[in-house]
Amino acid sequence: MTETKKLLAALKGEVQAVPPVWMMRQAGRYLPEYRETRARAGSFLDLCYAPDLAAEVTLQPIRRYGFDAAILFADILLIPQALGADLWFVTGEGPRLAPTDTAEGVAALRAPEAVHETLAPVYETLRILKGALPAETTLIGFAGAPWTVATYMIAGRGTPDQAPARRLMYSQPEVFDALMDRITEATAEYLIAQVDAGAEVVKLFDSWSGALPGALFRRYAIEPALRILARLRARHPHVPVIGFPRGAGGNYASFARETGCEGLAIDTSVDPAWAAKHLSPLACVQGNLDPILMVLGGAALERGTRTLLEAFAGKPHIFNLGHGITPDADPAHVEQMLRVIRG
Repeated sequence: MTETKKLLAALKGEVQAVPPVWMMRQAGRYLPEYRETRARAGSFLDLCYAPDLAAEVTLQPIRRYGFDAAILFADILLIPQALGADLWFVTGEGPRLAPTDTAEGVAALRAPEAVHETLAPVYETLRILKGALPAETTLIGFAGAPWTVATYMIAGRGTPDQAPARRLMYSQPEVFDALMDRITEATAEYLIAQVDAGAEVVKLFDSWSGALPGALFRRYAIEPALRILARLRARHPHVPVIGFPRGAGGNYASFARETGCEGLAIDTSVDPAWAAKHLSPLACVQGNLDPILMVLGGAALERGTRTLLEAFAGKPHIFNLGHGITPDADPAHVEQMLRVIRG
């Protein structure tokens, strides 16, 4: 029953003596069992689209650490691929896409509802996980937010300052808006289907929202999220949402207030004491241990963990990192963190 699931209880506003804990990218290259499974799959994309293997790597950190939540193993760029963009991964460098930065390119994308054909294996992964996870473990689905996905589609790769997307936004707003509309509708379709397949919570990753200048944060981070959440809640009104407008700074509060997200993930730059005072009244805060501490371990990791526990004591809180765990993290340091959290 959901009452036994610590993460769902936190998202409903319940204060817990020991907060639920999971980590972004908890299924990943820092784990030897992940690397072995990835090698069996052949490529990163093959792994994403192989339901049995994707479910296996999702379950690996649950078996090893007993986290309170498992997050679907997939990638935010599966949506562009499902819309018809060419996607591939370069070993050691990351994703590459054929840029979509013209009116003709946007018009050539598939209709939003057509994404389900490509993404059917992802839904099958969720169905497998729904039957395989321990009863107390919450299953999280996710998608990239439209602005973040658009930055990759426009530039064809990750960029330091999202300049290609910002240039298109200013110089050809009609093209940029048409692309954002297509991504927004496709993302709503995707998240609804994830919940249909078994996800109990969904998370919206806006990894590059901090690059949005001034008032454009509301237009391109908050408003697309509102559209997606309205569609999702019309179909699944009781499914909680965790928003992650990374780098939002002072806009974290307005994002939480306007979207009504039950959970608000914060990045490493946010002071936990400030977040507990200003953000906890708006949503259950998730975060925000510095991922470098998972590399260092020792006294620094223990201090960082205790600082977060103390800052959010007496408030709903989901313990997590301020960004994803890195490939050079030591699995033993995850165990150290959990010992501090769970006593």
